[in-house]
Amino acid sequence: MRMLNGENAGRYDVVVVGSGAAALTAAATAAAGGRSVLVLEKSTLLGGTSAVSGGMLWIVDNHYARSAGLRDSKAEGRQYVEAVARGRGRAELLDAALDHGDTMLRFAEDELGVRFIFLDKFPDYRQDLPGAVAGGRTVEPALFNYREALGPLAEHVRTDGRHPYTMQEYEDWGAFTAFPWDELAARQAGGLAAKGHALVAMLISACLRSGVQFAVEARAAKLMDANGRVAGVQLEDGTEITADVGVMLGAGGFEWDRPLADSMLACSVRLMCSPPSNTGDGLRMGQRIGAMTRGTREAWWAPMSYTGGSRDGQRIGSLLRFERQGPGSIMVNRHGRRFANEAQNYNDLARTLHSWDSARNQPLNTPVHVVFDQSYLERYGILDHRAGKPTPEWLIEAPTLGGLAAKIGVPGQALESTVERFNYHAVTGTDPDFGRGTSEYDRYWGDSANAWPNPSLGPLQYGPYYALEVVNGAFGTCGGLATDGEARVLDVDGQPIEGLYAAGNTTESPYAAGYPGAGATLGPLMTMAYLAGRRLAGQPAAYAPQEAVSA
Repeated sequence: MRMLNGENAGRYDVVVVGSGAAALTAAATAAAGGRSVLVLEKSTLLGGTSAVSGGMLWIVDNHYARSAGLRDSKAEGRQYVEAVARGRGRAELLDAALDHGDTMLRFAEDELGVRFIFLDKFPDYRQDLPGAVAGGRTVEPALFNYREALGPLAEHVRTDGRHPYTMQEYEDWGAFTAFPWDELAARQAGGLAAKGHALVAMLISACLRSGVQFAVEARAAKLMDANGRVAGVQLEDGTEITADVGVMLGAGGFEWDRPLADSMLACSVRLMCSPPSNTGDGLRMGQRIGAMTRGTREAWWAPMSYTGGSRDGQRIGSLLRFERQGPGSIMVNRHGRRFANEAQNYNDLARTLHSWDSARNQPLNTPVHVVFDQSYLERYGILDHRAGKPTPEWLIEAPTLGGLAAKIGVPGQALESTVERFNYHAVTGTDPDFGRGTSEYDRYWGDSANAWPNPSLGPLQYGPYYALEVVNGAFGTCGGLATDGEARVLDVDGQPIEGLYAAGNTTESPYAAGYPGAGATLGPLMTMAYLAGRRLAGQPAAYAPQEAVSA
């Protein structure tokens, strides 16, 4: 164990395992309530999966939307989440996430100093379901100078290394080819952070102001018991740390333990983008003392490509978003045919990669490729590749569609006819086969300056043609320890385990298998962590915003 600030006292009110948004929210909330807190991080860097995420929070009926006069309600939010989750969520957790989401948001702003940007135009993912709204439930972190705020600790915060820009700016700038990259490089050099990096940096800053101590290279291995309650943790090296009030588990999912993931998840994951330290430590620690587990078949699914480079020495994937949603690209399966609406949300699209052809004992669709042409490359680029540069090894190129089909192993005639049919309808702004471009979500991720009628649709015009392989990936698992509506871990009989709390990907998601909108991972997990922190501090879940107090 290596302390980053202060010296290990060996005894604290609260010990937090993990350092992502759930762990940090609980730590900062408990510390703001007067508790002494130690955060234990297994790896060498703080921030967990949250630090390399988009950093957005999905909060139903939030005060930003109310101030803007946008229509929303908790009743509509509940109706929508229940539809997205296909009836598989637990009411207690769903109620906690919906009822206290905006309370958490106000507390994070007023007491922890986290700053957000309201994304009023970001639509819910499933516009076809009752209770969905066309915008108003998503917020994102503001830009934050983490070097100024954290000082020497800044170098110990995880980042994905990408240039700092907000989703709001993305909306304004559109395609990556139009981004002010020199300005963004200057921001990065000046210490500005965005997205998840900014979120965890702001939470760490709040922790530091309240005296929270941090340790890295501190892998928790066992929960300690004292008179029937969880009273601390034992590290892998045998070090014991006492927690007089309780232990909070926010140690991430189990996606990087391949045997465990293969035995539990509904489908094998080919690529992840989370830190490789997510190997289910929190899950195992809870199981060893009889904790109940729920929802372990699920993950935050996403279509990815083998272009993400590495993280902590392990190969990771890149989420494919505009690359498949922009006008002029399509996705084809092993038969050279389109098989889904390419512009739909990543969680649902990735599920189409899970289908299995039992009769032939092989995947129904995979291998899958994004296919586009030279005109698309000239307009938008693909990932970090731009027209005029040498074609990277991960991108397959051919002068004709038939030649491309041969290289990716699909029937040439099928690919050619697929493109011909897609083009015929795309120029009119329609997709009779899969309805691409009919929803607000599809159009949001399209190109508003598109030369054709629909922002999501455009024809493939001329060669050379390109293909990029797409595989089933995940941001992380989203099942694990079962908790009640106050984030207390439950035993196999459904009773709270005294002194043990958990939130985030270590636990069952309040939204079960559902992914309702941008930030639907961080929104509920930070809410549950806030509830844990308030209880650990001996304070009620309710919080009176500053203006309400002053009034």
